[in-house]
Order: sequence, then C-alpha cells, then structure tokens
Amino acid sequence: MPHRAPGSPARGPRQYLSGRPITYYRPTGDPAVRHLIQHGFQAFNAGRLSEACEIFAGKMLAPKNNTTIGLTIAGAMTPAGLGGCVNEMMERGLVDFVISTGANLYHDLHYALNFTLHRGSPFLDDVELYEQGVIRIYDVLFPATVLLETDAYIRDFLTRSGMDGPVSTSEFHYRLGQDLLKRRPGCDEYSVVARAAKLGVPIYTSSPGDSSIGMNVAWHELMNGSKLMIDPNLDVNEVCAIILAGKKNGCVILGGGSPKNFYLQGQPTLWEVYGIPKGGNEFFIQITTDQVVWGGLSGATPSEAVSWGKVNPGVLPDTVVAYCDSTIAFPLFCEYAVGSENGTRKRKELYHQRAALVADLRKQGTAARKKRKK
Repeated sequence: MPHRAPGSPARGPRQYLSGRPITYYRPTGDPAVRHLIQHGFQAFNAGRLSEACEIFAGKMLAPKNNTTIGLTIAGAMTPAGLGGCVNEMMERGLVDFVISTGANLYHDLHYALNFTLHRGSPFLDDVELYEQGVIRIYDVLFPATVLLETDAYIRDFLTRSGMDGPVSTSEFHYRLGQDLLKRRPGCDEYSVVARAAKLGVPIYTSSPGDSSIGMNVAWHELMNGSKLMIDPNLDVNEVCAIILAGKKNGCVILGGGSPKNFYLQGQPTLWEVYGIPKGGNEFFIQITTDQVVWGGLSGATPSEAVSWGKVNPGVLPDTVVAYCDSTIAFPLFCEYAVGSENGTRKRKELYHQRAALVADLRKQGTAARKKRKK
C-alpha cells in the first residue's frame, strides 16, 4: 500500500481483522420466525413489519395477482451479508428486478472474488485503521487491498468485455455477472450480481457514477479511449417498460434514496410524459429509518405518493412503511416470505424480455401521442 503510511508496529491489520467472517445469509423459511412475526409482532413498528410480511406473502405473491415486484436497495446491505437474502428471493421468483446503489453491487463483488469481510466494531480509531490499511464500513472491516484488487478485476473486465458504446446498467451488470460466472464458477452462491445474471433478473443502478464501479468506468474512458457509456435513458425506458407490462406492480423498498425514487418515477413517466394511463403501484412496502418531516424520505410516504400517480389511491390499505433498520427487518421479512404458502413463484427472467417490452412501450407511446394530437 504505497499510498498509505506503514503505521505502528505494535498494532497491525491482523489484530483488526480477527473478527468472524461475514457470510451471505440465506433465509430458510424458519417456522419459529414466522410464528414470532405473526403472533409476537403486534404493535408499533413490530406491527408494521408484521403487516408488511402479510401483504407481501398473502397479496403480492398471490398467483391470481401475478405482481411484478421490484426491490430497491439503499444502505450498506451487501457488506452486512444480506445479499444472501436477495439471492434467495431472486432464486424463488419473489423479486423480478432490482434497483440498487452502485456501492452495494461493488461490495457484492468482494464476495464473488472470494475476499473476506470481517465483523468488527464501530468504535475504533479510524486514523489508526487508515495507517494500517484497514477499511471500515461502520462495524465491517476489511483490508484496503480488497478495494484495489476488486478495482483491478473491474478494469480487466471492462477491457476484455468489448463494450464500446451506450449500454443500460442492466446490460452492464448482466455482462459483469456472466464474466464472474465464467471466471469464478460457483461464485453465484455468494454474489447478487452473478446470481442475477444466471437467473435473468435485471439489476439497475440509478446513479452509476456514484460508486467504485463508475469510477473504474470513468478510468476506462480516460485512459483507454473507450466509448463505453452508461446511458440512463435506456434505464428509464426499460424500467418503465417493465412496469407497463406488469399485470399488477409492487415494490419492496429498503432504505430510500435514489433507488426508491428511480423505481417510483416509472408510473409518472408513463402518464405524465408518455401519456399512457397505466396507474400507480398496487402494493408498496418500505423499510426505513428516515422520516418524511426531514425531507430525506425520497418519494415520500405511500399516501403522498398517491398525488404523483405513483400509488393507486384505492390500494392504500395494501401499503405500509415499517420504521426499522433494514439489516434487522429484511432478513426477518425474507424468512417469513420464503416459508409462506406462496414462497416460490415462476421466475419472469425479465432481463431477456427487455427489447420486446421497450418495443411495446414505444408502440403505446406513439399511439398516445397521435391521440393527443387529434
């Protein structure tokens, strides 16, 4: 680590990295957890989480509804090992597409590349960590070499991928996942990016420049003269096309931020811009620690989202916000869903349908424009 000070010989990285490895947790549908949520979580935010579980398992997953379900992810979920929950949900067809911060996908690659992240403490001396070449994400610790080697893999992938034009983030992540599957067989057990590519689940990033993946894409353009461009227009249209094609639409939102609003803007894009009266989401579940009064709850509450056409006004009883830490609530939520009567659905494999879905969006948008002109 030539760009870092050597540090004190009395305290080295090994001391800080002695905590248990963080593994990708996979829910199994534990009956005891389901019993706790059904009978023990009765009021306040425990009650809201129980309500969210019941709406998801009993209504969103009901075969008669054939709901297209989007999962949005903000906050450090993959560093905490919760990518395993996402993998299980995708494997069972309980999540049809994902919108995530780029950071979650970048840190997911550490697991795919067989690097180890360790349990630690949030109360360490960060100057000392810096001197010893240790990175801290709250209480998750790992050597800085993990970043350098993950970056090197991304740059090598960019060079050998041959991508040299505008692509959507779904295509970029699919190609990245396919590369991981080829070069690291079996890594999809520990990687959301690789598992999504294997299952045909599209993954989008609402702010592709806001992560180490985007940093390396920028390097590829500047240093290699690449014409590869992450085109947000392609993402917007693909997500809108997926929503338009859904018989019913529902979302599970972890945290909030850009991924949340990027999903929820799909319905206003359809009616406000394309003139297609699709209507809003039929189901809305959010797990967050933010509050609407501070202005950071992007996309706001379900009731406020009604005024934007993001949520259908008649379905507010099928919407819920549980104010809880996602690293606590999401594994419980997944245990409940996996163990439910509707705990497995046929996968939609929407990644492979993108071209046809966007073509239908163009067709309906063209018809709506002609109608407006008349």
